[in-house]
Amino acid sequence: MPSEAKPGLNYFNYFTEIEEYFWQKREAHILVSPLDWAIVETWQKAGISLSAVLKGIDQAFQSYARSRRGAGGKPLKSLVYCVDAVLDAAEQEKETAAGTGPGTGSPQDHTESFSREQLRIYFAKNKDGLAAAAAQLRAIQPELADRIFETSMRLEALHPLWDSPAALDLEDLERQLTVLEEKLTAALTTGASEEFLVEVRREMDRQLAPYRRRMTSAQLAQLERQYTQKRIWEQFKLPRLSLFYLT
Repeated sequence: MPSEAKPGLNYFNYFTEIEEYFWQKREAHILVSPLDWAIVETWQKAGISLSAVLKGIDQAFQSYARSRRGAGGKPLKSLVYCVDAVLDAAEQEKETAAGTGPGTGSPQDHTESFSREQLRIYFAKNKDGLAAAAAQLRAIQPELADRIFETSMRLEALHPLWDSPAALDLEDLERQLTVLEEKLTAALTTGASEEFLVEVRREMDRQLAPYRRRMTSAQLAQLERQYTQKRIWEQFKLPRLSLFYLT
C-alpha cells in the first residue's frame, strides 16, 4: 500500500516524497531524470494531492508487474508510465471527497510549514543566485540580466515577511513565486539561443518517444512546457523559486 501523508508532513516536500516513493517501488536509488521532474511539476501545478500521486504510482507498478515487460524482469524506468494511473487516482479522490459532503474533509494547513529562519535562508540564497547570474550575463545579454536582477529584488522585497508577527500564508506566497517564475521563464525563453531550444526539443522527443501513445495531446503539451522550463533555468544556472524546492 502507498504511504499516506504522514502526520506533520510538510506539504511542500511534494517532490521529495514522490521521488523517494518511486525509488522504493523500483527498489533502486536512481537519479530521477529531467523528464520525470517535469512530470512531477505538471502534477503539482494541476493541484494533484500527494496521496493521489502515491496511490497512482502504486497502481501503475501493479499494472506493470502484470505486463509482459514487467513479468520479464524489465524495470519500470520512468514516471511517464504512471501518468494515467495518477490522474485516475486523483479523479477517484475527487469523487470520494465530493461524496463526503461539504465540511467533512480535512484540508491541509500549509501555514507556517517552514520556520522563518528556513525561509529567510532560502530566499537569501535564491536572491544571491539570481544576482550572480545577472552579473555574469550583464556584458552579453544586458536586457535579460536586468530581468533576472529585477526578480532578485522582488525576492528581497519579501524579506519583511520573516519578521512580521502575523501568520504567513504560504499558499499565497507560492502564488507570488509562481508568477515571478512564469514571467522570468518568458524572458529566458526569448534570451535562449535557437540551437539550445532545438537541442532541448530533440532530447525531450527522444525521452518521450516510447510513451507518446500513452498520453493525450494536452498531457504532452503541458509536459513539454514543464520540461523546457526546467532545462532553460538549468541552462542559465538559476535557482528555482518555488517553495516546493525548499526541502
